Amino acid sequence: MNKAVNARGVNSLALAYMGDGVYEVYVRHHLLASGRANPHKLHREATKYVSAKAQCAVALHLMDKGLLSDEEITLLKRGRNAKSGTVPKNTSVATYKYATGFEALIGYLYFDEQTERLDEILSLSVAFCAGGETGWKI
Repeated sequence: MNKAVNARGVNSLALAYMGDGVYEVYVRHHLLASGRANPHKLHREATKYVSAKAQCAVALHLMDKGLLSDEEITLLKRGRNAKSGTVPKNTSVATYKYATGFEALIGYLYFDEQTERLDEILSLSVAFCAGGETGWKI
């Protein structure tokens, strides 16, 4: 895994694919660090953070509160507007698209090695989903 990836040259859906994995690992780490240990409960709790509904809410929250730069908003919208060819089963198309945009932003920051900013956005996202400062408890 030593080969660097040029984040600007990666397709939005590929960024979302990577962002989904990065976010999932971050959420799992967060849950384990908080002392949870039961595998079934961990999985159930993790889905509250990584669902399309939760990711859409996070994306809208980050934009509404002015927590994203103009470039990050552009990246999120580029991911949101990507043509995936799949139809979501348990959520609206708009919700699914915003979730994809959020994942694309996470993937971009990961590939671009913007580690501090990635950690900041992931931390804000998890806090929001957990019902933190201005968040909602899922």
